[in-house]
Amino acid sequence: AIRGARLWLDIMEKEPGGFSDLIWKHVDGKPVVNRFRTMKDVPAKTEMSEGLAKELKKRGFNFCGPVIVYAFAQAVGMVNDHVVDCFRHRQLA
Repeated sequence: AIRGARLWLDIMEKEPGGFSDLIWKHVDGKPVVNRFRTMKDVPAKTEMSEGLAKELKKRGFNFCGPVIVYAFAQAVGMVNDHVVDCFRHRQLA
């Protein structure tokens, strides 16, 4: 946790746009809106999460595999994986 915090601070201090720009560039700066019909259709990881995980690992972060990174992307709104029948899908699209 301490190492991750130091890496995050380093990014925030040295890179334009900080950590936010670092992660959002992997979705071209806007949320990905998927149109899955069932929860079975929702992937555990994607090419985007694999690329972001690879970049984070290259920068020294631990515990950031593509599945964890994809869950993070869902949680922070980078990816809308609400199924199309869910009321939140429309609200977030």
